Amino acid sequence: MCREHGVLEALCTKCNPKLAVVFQAKGDWCAEHGFPESICPQCHPERGGKPAVDVSIDEAPADGTLVILKTKEAARLAGIETTQALPAEGRAELTVPVVIAYDPTRVAQVNARSPGVVKRLHADIGTRVAAGDPLAEIESTAVTADQSQLAAAQARVRVTEENFRREAELEKRGISARKEVLAAEQAYREALADLNALKGSLKIMGAAGSGGRYTLKAPFAGIVTRRSASLDEYVETQPSLFEIVDTSTMWAELALPEKDLGRVTTGMPVVITLGALQGQQFRGTISYIAPLVDPRTRTAQARVRLDNPEGLLRANMYGEARITVGGAQALSEVPRDAVQRAKSVNLVFVRLAENEFEARRVEMGPRSVSGETVQLASGVQPGEEIVVAGSFFLKTETLGDAIGAGCCEVEQN
Repeated sequence: MCREHGVLEALCTKCNPKLAVVFQAKGDWCAEHGFPESICPQCHPERGGKPAVDVSIDEAPADGTLVILKTKEAARLAGIETTQALPAEGRAELTVPVVIAYDPTRVAQVNARSPGVVKRLHADIGTRVAAGDPLAEIESTAVTADQSQLAAAQARVRVTEENFRREAELEKRGISARKEVLAAEQAYREALADLNALKGSLKIMGAAGSGGRYTLKAPFAGIVTRRSASLDEYVETQPSLFEIVDTSTMWAELALPEKDLGRVTTGMPVVITLGALQGQQFRGTISYIAPLVDPRTRTAQARVRLDNPEGLLRANMYGEARITVGGAQALSEVPRDAVQRAKSVNLVFVRLAENEFEARRVEMGPRSVSGETVQLASGVQPGEEIVVAGSFFLKTETLGDAIGAGCCEVEQN
């Protein structure tokens, strides 16, 4: 955007007066304010200085679409500038969309172990917990029954142990027979086994404390992402009361096009960039490729495990993944401004004649170090004359209802 005048910089007739002739010729002109009528910020403030049609969501023109300006002078007046695509070399890469997700093996749904009333909450949404930290205390009649069973089992162990020791002492004095000692020992061992089994069951049930209460504890370290329990609320064993997520590792889920599945295998290196974390890269290798193709998208899901020690990665972040799929590859290097985005397609306009331009769908290659240029894996050959300034204007001309339509001819090849 042109901050000074409040319209798209590529269409600002204040900054580029030569464009005024183009819009005046097609009858799209506000003489009062000196802007194209269709984007005049005074006449149409609701458009925000942009074309009425959002070109970012329109269908991209077909590969090879020709844009022919009505006169050779029109190209100069529109401020179109070109440069040559340069040769470059890089490794063959495949660029695919990626979405960040939780590692499902590190997501825990913590349920009430038995029905009861929530008497205390130790954690809320956003709380970081360590393994074994308390989450909530629940008062339950089941715990009272468990404690009664435990007390009875402990009493039985004490009685059978005392009886076993007494019979062993009597045997030493010659009063008790060996079989009575063995029977007492067997009874003691059975009581002890029953007690240990009951303790194990109560430990699994999460029983702790006294007074008919038990404590829910975190199974591992992580962040509480959901809490459905409330104080003094009666809860059942379903649904879960807490969700805990360990975000120290995350998954990157890649959508591999069906046509490229033969080029991708597990173990291939991947570089991931995310729209929300500009300037940062996350690296990993493909650990899994799904054995099926989605019938709607015609893609197969691949997975990359990413370390996330600082917590920068968050579920549902969107970006792109570049997969190294081969050895050295001949590429073309062009200025970043030469590449236009139309929906999910990257476009470059190649100059064929003084007033004739061709839209090319291009595949992005590895980005250059400078950040001012990009590498193209297909669509443009080194030495071809590509449009740098004015490429946005040409893109809008390929859209029937877009600004600028009518000052040139568009032909679909």
